[in-house]
Amino acid sequence: MSKKDRSVFPPVPPALPVTVIDNHTHVGTDRLGQEQKVTEGGENKYPLLIDGQVEGMRQAGIAHAITVGCEVPDLQDVIDLAGEREEFSAAIAIHPNEAAMHAGVREIAPDGLDPNEREHHRLYDLDGAINLVAELASRNPVVAIGETGLDYFRTGDEGKDAQQASFRAHIALAKELNLPLQIHDRDAHGDTVRILLEEGAPERTVFHCFSGDRELARVLSRNGWYASFAGTVTFPKNEELREGLDEMPKELILVETDAPYLTPHPHRGRPNAPYLANLTVRYMAEIKGVALDTFCERLLTNTNTVYFP
Repeated sequence: MSKKDRSVFPPVPPALPVTVIDNHTHVGTDRLGQEQKVTEGGENKYPLLIDGQVEGMRQAGIAHAITVGCEVPDLQDVIDLAGEREEFSAAIAIHPNEAAMHAGVREIAPDGLDPNEREHHRLYDLDGAINLVAELASRNPVVAIGETGLDYFRTGDEGKDAQQASFRAHIALAKELNLPLQIHDRDAHGDTVRILLEEGAPERTVFHCFSGDRELARVLSRNGWYASFAGTVTFPKNEELREGLDEMPKELILVETDAPYLTPHPHRGRPNAPYLANLTVRYMAEIKGVALDTFCERLLTNTNTVYFP
């Protein structure tokens, strides 16, 4: 695939027989002010404007999407989008990698990347950033606290204490506001589970972009925690994720895109959008050995139970 092709959104797949909800994406109002780019063949190029996102969702059978702001500049942005468009709801938190930056950690990450310090990291210390989340979540109709958690892939040893402190604070906030918690867990399964058990997990706890295996799925199942699967479950080499999906009871499964990242197979490498949850749903139904319409109905019920009880 050429570099040019990687900026082109995949085509919209045929509609699902029953609509579902993308419970974790990253779509903001900033797209409204940008010029739409279209290829000679009429395909949309990145970025895709809100109207294009919504039309793709309509055609693919994605009834709604929860858009997530997990950096200070994005918090109000996703709240504004949810207020402007009925197709979206908002979730907000401070991402674990952002937590380390707000705490002043500037180490080179285990993945080899230099820290990308920006103005908002200097304007808000970690307590200030979390307090901003609490303030906004208390006076706006957000449907979840997230994504929060631990990421030991992009943050090294110096940032772990800040991440864990931030995670504990977000757990407390979710419980205080009686909101679901969306967890980012990357290379940190043990500490993520330990802290949830120590603090007492919120009643509705979701492992966003589930990255574990059959063993972690058993832990989630025992505790009544949800596993949300993204396009990564469709990647040919991710057999452990498929084993985790196979292990999870149907009542604890959700679907997401994490757009614009993690585009499902066979379009990996191209930009993602909520309408492409359609492809992940179809793949998951096959793994679970369930009829597609039945599986869609279950996903919709599960998502409403978590976010719209």
